[in-house]
Amino acid sequence: MLAVETTTTTVQLHVDGDWLPVCDDPSRLTPGRGVAVLLPDGRQAAVFQDRAGRWYAIDNRDPFTGAAVLSRGLLGSVNGAPFVASPLLKQRFDLATGRCLDDEAVSVTAYEVRVAS
Repeated sequence: MLAVETTTTTVQLHVDGDWLPVCDDPSRLTPGRGVAVLLPDGRQAAVFQDRAGRWYAIDNRDPFTGAAVLSRGLLGSVNGAPFVASPLLKQRFDLATGRCLDDEAVSVTAYEVRVAS
């Protein structure tokens, strides 16, 4: 019999200096839509894959309302920069930096994302 080699591909976030696996099958995530993941300290992150295949993650908590909803926001871009618009009050957050595009005094944490096998 031949041995079958299987590889597992995971989506990982860089959290507190370490890589945290958050999804063991990237194909289960729909490009253009977000998903919330629970972090070890109880916070949530919103993970997105855009339609071009790039991965992003930011805090899931909307700083304007306190609700954990950014993973349910709408993706878009302005001047080539990807953002998510909060589903509640519609503020836009840059997916690469976490900076609020509508209020420069506000931002959320942005996490580095990798897909590793």
